[in-house]
Amino acid sequence: MILGLDASNLRYGGGVTHLLELLSVADPTAHGFERVVVWGGRATLDQLPDRPWLERAHDSRLDAGLAVRTVWQNVELPRALARRGCHLHFAPGGTAPRASVPRVVMCRNMLPFDDGERERYGLTSTRARLEVLRRAQARSFESADGVIFLTRHAHDAVRAAMRSAPKRAAIVPHGINPRFVRAPRPQRSLSECSLADPFRWVYVSTVTRYKHQATVLDAMRTLRAEGLPVALELAGLGDDPASVRALRERLHAYDPQGAWAVWKGHLPFADIVAAYQRADAAVYASSCENMPNILLESMASGLPVACSDRGPMPELIGPAAVYFDPEDPRDLARAMRAMLHDPARRARIAADAHARAQRFSWHRCAHDTFTFLREVAEASSAPQSPR
Repeated sequence: MILGLDASNLRYGGGVTHLLELLSVADPTAHGFERVVVWGGRATLDQLPDRPWLERAHDSRLDAGLAVRTVWQNVELPRALARRGCHLHFAPGGTAPRASVPRVVMCRNMLPFDDGERERYGLTSTRARLEVLRRAQARSFESADGVIFLTRHAHDAVRAAMRSAPKRAAIVPHGINPRFVRAPRPQRSLSECSLADPFRWVYVSTVTRYKHQATVLDAMRTLRAEGLPVALELAGLGDDPASVRALRERLHAYDPQGAWAVWKGHLPFADIVAAYQRADAAVYASSCENMPNILLESMASGLPVACSDRGPMPELIGPAAVYFDPEDPRDLARAMRAMLHDPARRARIAADAHARAQRFSWHRCAHDTFTFLREVAEASSAPQSPR
């Protein structure tokens, strides 16, 4: 069999990470796929590993904007799948046009299916795009031959927004790159910290409205006002102008010299690993996720985590965190304060989170993904029993 993989709308972030990790460790031939053809933009294709069964299929239109790529996906992709003799179409980006071959789509974006989160964007182009995505992805999920969800939370929330259940569904979590794995370190007591050598928090995430970096800075300012020796390193791409503006305004107002709060912007992969290793603890303040790789990375890095109580976060990290309301800086300050004053608790939740992180493997993700793809392909090609 030949698998056609549509990466036309995977440009950066978790979608590209998933694609690279999946194809780096997968063995499609063990599941009956002799070849995997990947369509995508040049920047995405150039990052793919060299595998004997992998074929890159570039079209210059996939380097263009969303409108051009959408037209290509709906008009050209079905023809391209037929020309290459594909037996199955896999769309990890979440939308897939009707074609002559069976389709498997992946649900990876919860924003389109969360009414409250969409409303945060007001009358903006982002809000309009999310409304279009909600309809397009719901149609893709309902008409696809198979849907892959990353968490039980995503399965249940998206299923509630669909008119009919998917023909077939599987829950296949992401994995963790081994470079993030580090044993939990001894926890410092607060008395061992000082303004010159503070307790260091790290928050790695795209700067946008549902990530609540402003809440984190407000909470940190409260702790600093109490005289606690804490510092914060933020890292992540600035994705939303209003959120970036709010972040910059707080940084200038609270810490104009950058003595205890800094935003590093987008970091290369190796620098993200180093950021976790510099930190004493992680904070994760998102209110809308499908399966956040960043939370898994914090867990695997051996850090105690102050974690948002929304979405799939409790499903992933369980009791191995101190939870807070990501929209309430006072509640976040409470959670961080409780961790600061209790190194034994920090040590316990760091060890528990690190152990839970071992459940998430890219090898397991690849095996389960291609097992499901094969099952859908075989079921779709099997003769239908007469009614």
